[in-house]
This record gives sequence, structure tokens and C-alpha cells, in this order.
Amino acid sequence: MLTKLYIKNFTIIDTLDINFHAGFSVITGETGAGKSIILGAIGLLLGQRADSKVIKTGSDRCVIEAHFDLSKYDFRTFFDDNDLEYDPDDCIIRRELTTNGKSRSFVNDTPVSLTILKVLGDKLVDVHSQHQNLLLQKDDFQLEVVDIIACDQDNLLSYRNTYEKLKETKKQEETVRQKINTDKDNRDYIQFQYDELEKAALVEGEQERLEQQSETMNHAEEIKNALFETGNALSSDDNGVIDNLKRAGTILQGIEKVYPEISELVQRLNSSYIEVKDIAEEIDTRSEQTDYDPKELDLINEKLDTIYSLQQKHHLDTVEELIRLRDSFKSQLEDIENSDDILLDIEKRVAELEAECKKKATALTAQRRKAAVTIEKEILSRLETLGLTKVRFKINIDETPFNNNGTDKISFLFSANPGTPLQPVSEVASGGEIARLMLSLKAMISGAVKLPTIIFDEIDTGVSGNIAEKMAKIMQEMAKNDRQVISITHLPQIAALGSVHYKVYKEQTDTGTNSMMKELTHEERIKEIAQMLSGSTLTDAALQNAKELLNQI
Repeated sequence: MLTKLYIKNFTIIDTLDINFHAGFSVITGETGAGKSIILGAIGLLLGQRADSKVIKTGSDRCVIEAHFDLSKYDFRTFFDDNDLEYDPDDCIIRRELTTNGKSRSFVNDTPVSLTILKVLGDKLVDVHSQHQNLLLQKDDFQLEVVDIIACDQDNLLSYRNTYEKLKETKKQEETVRQKINTDKDNRDYIQFQYDELEKAALVEGEQERLEQQSETMNHAEEIKNALFETGNALSSDDNGVIDNLKRAGTILQGIEKVYPEISELVQRLNSSYIEVKDIAEEIDTRSEQTDYDPKELDLINEKLDTIYSLQQKHHLDTVEELIRLRDSFKSQLEDIENSDDILLDIEKRVAELEAECKKKATALTAQRRKAAVTIEKEILSRLETLGLTKVRFKINIDETPFNNNGTDKISFLFSANPGTPLQPVSEVASGGEIARLMLSLKAMISGAVKLPTIIFDEIDTGVSGNIAEKMAKIMQEMAKNDRQVISITHLPQIAALGSVHYKVYKEQTDTGTNSMMKELTHEERIKEIAQMLSGSTLTDAALQNAKELLNQI
């Protein structure tokens, strides 16, 4: 629950530092005193977006900080999942805004994103303002109410997982259908491209090999002459290198016995002789192999022209890329041949998932219908307590196509008068009736949802004093079981039933108008409630009436 609220430099609030208590508390104050401003500050603290305009004039930043006691609630998992320090006795949430448009959020002094702040805020506080009554016009809200009472979250999650698989598989089915249609339209083109590449009989690395062969054959005469001259230089009869090496070696061998130090040189000369002789023989072999064959050159150039043409056509640079493209065309052709089987498998999977979704959706519907009966009975009982004795309330469940919530469309139907047909709540209920219905729903939901703090902003709008008192008693009931309920009200009947009473007021200071808030003493409460009863002029009757109202606590 909320234990402390600190606001600094927010709109017309200079500094507000106030403690809150468990149970049912009320906040009163004249119109324009700043109650909505305080709610706005709490909203920012809970993740709502804001700009620098909310910063008090003359200040460069505003700070909003709240302390929560979570010791009676299980928030450990949330904090662990988000790597946040967990202090169940004093959880501190802070929001800072600066005039340069920057916003920072902290949970227990750890910076967090606005998304995390909002998720946590939704778990900590439910602020019910007058515009929330419009939720009764929304099917999603009505469905959410039923699901909360049905306690079907596990089944709903299971259904949604299957439904997501169904949507994904249907998307895959559509993609395959489109691809099949496109591929069939392009089959002749794909086949032609494949045949052309297949006919080329491409081999990895052959482009470089063929280019080298072409270059060699185009210079065959030059190469052969060079080899011939080199061979002559090495092995000619007149002055060849080989004969000279052999002769030099023989000469040195002749003095080897008398001059042993020459042995190493003899060995080196002999090795050189053998190596050069081997080179000369290989040169002779290569010279014999080097020949100019115009027909072979034409074949090589023809194959290269084919490769170059294919590369230019497909905007590719290598034979390897052409081979991959050929294989891709082949795969497409195989897919086209097997497309009917592929589509059949996907259609089968879609049918299986639809059947599974239907089964799970049917189970959800059964849970919701059972919960709807419970809700109808409790709401009628609460509305009767709140003075709507002739009212009829029914939850209608219609079937819809598969969606994220199953196959149910929930409608809250309402009739305030006998003989009047049931119609959607938003179309026939008055403001006061909707306020009472929303309070009844909140009271019922609060028993199923462990929400630490609920704030009602003038939920009593449009109701009489007698009904207001009954609404206050419902809020008192809600404030039990470790729950904190705060009601902002203009009605003394509600204000008198709060265990703690706060007043929001304005003061003129040196810096201008300042909105303030304080916890009232018993005597201050009597005076405040008396003023709510009689206006600014206090009468003895109003004071006495205020005391009587307070004695109801």
C-alpha cells in the first residue's frame, strides 16, 4: 500500500510531503484546490507520459516520489525478473522531470524504463477516475471483468499460445500460396534459366584455369622460343652449362685425394650438375608439349564467352555464384513440383490448430458462462444495496471468430425499470447508475485481484447522500483484507466514513498560489464536514450533523 507521497515543483505544488495509512481514507477540498493535480502526479509516478509543462514555473525540475509497503503482497518475482532490488517494507518509486524535456524513473534507486514503471504501477495502484466509467462501453473491459472472476488465466494463456501458432501457420499458408502462384506463373522462365546454366556445365575454378590456358596458347610461339633458347644455354655441345659443370666437377675430383678440403665443393658441383640437368630435361619436355592448337583455343574461348555472358546476364562475378544460382533454380523447380504436397501439409496443420483452438475456446466459454452467473447475482445484490431495487443486469455472451481472447463477445446489459428491455449499459444507464455499477464491479474485482491500493476519484458523482453513504460502506468493505482504498469526494456522507481524512487546499505565498494537503485532526474533520454540509457559513446544526456522521465510523 501507499505509505508516503512526496511532490516537489509540480504545477502549483511547491512541496507536498504526506503520509498515508491502511484502510479507507478520504480526500476532500474545494473544486480547483489541486486534487486532480495530485492525481496527475501519481499518474506520472505510475508511468504516464508527461512533458516539461508540468514543472512549476521558475523551477528547472520536478520530483515525485512514493513509498509502498509490499510486505503483505508477493512482488518478489517481478523484482527478480527485472533485476531490481527488493525491499518489501519500503519500496520507493521516483520520477524526475527536467525543463529540457528529460524524464528519469527509479525503483529503489535503480533506473528503469517507463515501460517497467507502468507495469509495476498497474500492479500497485488502480486509479478510478470519472472517465473510467467509459470503460463500460468497451468490450475488452467487460471481458476482462468476466475473466478475472472466472480465474481462467492459465487456460486463456494456453489458448493464446495456440492461437498465435494458428495465426503464424495461416500466415505461412498464405505465403506458400502466393509463392506457388508466382512460381507457377514463372515456371517456364525458371526452367529456361536453369537449362541455360545446366547446359553450360559449369565447374568450380574452371574460369581461372581456362583463362590461363587461353593466355598460354595465345603466346605459344613466344613460350616455345624461350624454352628452346634456355635449353640450348644449358645443354649445347659447344659451351653448355651442363657440360661445363660436369667438367669442373671432374677436375676438382682429381685433386680431392691430395686436397681433402675440396670435397664439399665437389659435392656441391655434383648436386648442381644433377639439378641443372633435371631442369634441362623438364624444359625439353615442356617445349615438346607447348603447341598452338587453333581448334582447342576456339573451344576454350567459346567456353569463356559462355561464362562471361552468363555472368553479365545475371550480374554475377564468379562461376561459383553462377553454380549457386543454378542450384537455386533447380530447388525452385523442385518446390514447384512438390508445392501441392507442401500446401497440403500446411493446410492439415491449420486444421489441427483450429480444432485445438476451438477446444480451448469452448473451455474458456464454459468458464465465462459460469462466472457470468456469479457476477450477475453479486452485481444485482450490490446494486440493490445501492438503491437500484428494480434493476436488471445480465451478461450476454455471443460467439465470434477466433481472436486473441477466444470466441466470446461479452456485453453487459442493463435495465433500470421493469418492462424496459435489456440494453447495453452505456446506452441506457444514467451517470449515477453507471457510477454505482462501476463501484460494484470494482468491489467484486478487488476480491479476486490482489491490488494494494485503489483510488476513487469522485465516483460518487450523480448520487444522493443516502446512496453515497452506502457507497462509502462498500469502499470500507473493500479496504479490508490488507487493501488500501482512497476516495476523493465532495460528499460529506462519504467523507465522514473514512478512517483518515485529508484536505487539499490552496494558499497564497510569496511565490504565488500553492496547492497543499494535510491530514485532518478530529476537530478539523468536524469543521470540514460541516462546511461540506452547509457551505462556508458554519451553523450549529451543520456542526452537530457532522459529529453525528462521524460517529458512524
